[in-house]
Amino acid sequence: MVQAKKAQRSKAVTSVRRTASAMRDSDYAALAQFRYQIRSFLAFSEAAAAEQGLTPTQHQALLGIKGFVRPGPATVGDVARFLLIRHHSAVELIDRLAKLGLVSRVADPEDARRVHLKLTRKGEQKLQALSRKNLEELRRAASPALSRLLKSFGESSET
Repeated sequence: MVQAKKAQRSKAVTSVRRTASAMRDSDYAALAQFRYQIRSFLAFSEAAAAEQGLTPTQHQALLGIKGFVRPGPATVGDVARFLLIRHHSAVELIDRLAKLGLVSRVADPEDARRVHLKLTRKGEQKLQALSRKNLEELRRAASPALSRLLKSFGESSET
């Protein structure tokens, strides 16, 4: 009798786990829509970067230097972490940005081994133009879609 009750509890727990982790078609549709919105935004952002004469990675590096690192100025290591690339790849990227006149290197006054990165005036202008376009696109297209998606996820978790 004890074993029969244990077996029933085990079946009940398994059933609850399956129900709790079961995905509905609407969950898949919401995830697919969300991924589509991300890809659409990235395609828009890449095209906007190309219009400014930048690769998407160069744009992301400028954005990371300006807005990702706090407190203090960004370093090559920070850019590598932000972009999820190796340090030597970040060095090459910063070299190219410096040749384009978008980034300058400033020696760390407290540690000569470290180099701080700073956007030049030209880099600031390009980043500002791109950021305005990206924010406008997010407001125009992604925000309503994201709101619908978040609402959809909330509804599916309640039922």
